[in-house]
Amino acid sequence: MNLTKEQIIEKVSRTLVEAGSTFREDKKNAYRAAIERESNPQAKWVLETILENATAAESHCSPLCDDSGIPHMVLEIGENVGVTGAMLDAIREGIAQGLRRLPGRPMGIMGNDAQRIDQSGGLNPDSAGVEPAPLLIRRTADNVCRLHIMMFGGGPAIRAKTYRVFHKHNTDVVLDEIIAWSKEAAAQLGCTPCTLAVGVGRSHFEASSLMMQALVDGSYTQQNEMEQRITNAVNESNIGALGLHGNTTVLATFMKVGPQRASGVRIVCVRPCCCFEPRIATVEL
Repeated sequence: MNLTKEQIIEKVSRTLVEAGSTFREDKKNAYRAAIERESNPQAKWVLETILENATAAESHCSPLCDDSGIPHMVLEIGENVGVTGAMLDAIREGIAQGLRRLPGRPMGIMGNDAQRIDQSGGLNPDSAGVEPAPLLIRRTADNVCRLHIMMFGGGPAIRAKTYRVFHKHNTDVVLDEIIAWSKEAAAQLGCTPCTLAVGVGRSHFEASSLMMQALVDGSYTQQNEMEQRITNAVNESNIGALGLHGNTTVLATFMKVGPQRASGVRIVCVRPCCCFEPRIATVEL
């Protein structure tokens, strides 16, 4: 598919709006299933209201949440697909136009390095001032160029954790640590139910990258044994929707384990995605 610069910009712009304003169908079904099994009336009302909010946001192409998110992207490249600098520039411009179209909440900080850290540079009034995170690229068996856009909110970032775990040659030790982190994060997050995103790698960068890929590849309809174990254990905590107690603290766990090395530690990244995340949409370019 040979698209012009203008076509790429338009496709990326519309995909960002979709990511920021819609639930995928498997997530809608996960909420419907959670509503059916919820025994706490207050928590059930919260779950119903979140789904109603998502339906309204989709119909109006408006943000799912006031924290409209920071764009994070995964670009999949097929064997015979070329990516140029001009194409990357078009993707970046499409992100900027999508942020204005959504619109994204203006929350980019201006100024030099020190001013951006202490926020003394002032707030950029342009929604596109929220620059995207660095692009992650991976190979795909399909002969396509496929872009996944995710909108990451601040609450999950605050409660996320990337750290080492001494595995002691026992997978259970690592899973128990992930469960403990997740329970603590869910209790503090507030915007539950969560979708837990987990990456296990050899470095902090790799673990975080695997966490992002887990969100891209994850499905609410299919959980492997380790994912289901984490989900069930955190749900037993009785934190519930918005911390009101109940059956559903976690809708699902998306976990990706990368290559490992002979070492006593595993680097683990856990992101407790809030009730509106993952906000994700995909387009072929």
